[in-house]
Amino acid sequence: MMRAIHVRDVPDHIYRRLTHEAKEQRGSLAGQVIAVLARGLNATIDAKGRRRMTLEAIRADRIQTRRLTDPAKLICEDRKR
Repeated sequence: MMRAIHVRDVPDHIYRRLTHEAKEQRGSLAGQVIAVLARGLNATIDAKGRRRMTLEAIRADRIQTRRLTDPAKLICEDRKR
């Protein structure tokens, strides 16, 4: 089961950096926060979680540009996390 976390009073510079990185990777802000937390905690994201984040990136790309990015590129980016 996935849990929800609500974070208040995020400094502007951190929020801007997270949103910028999410846009660069064509992912969601939530997915980027999870990736940053996992890296910071030296934890891995399970395969199901990685697939979910990849699907979110595909959906975000479809909504933003109305076209799909090369799936192989998204998979490679996901594996680098």
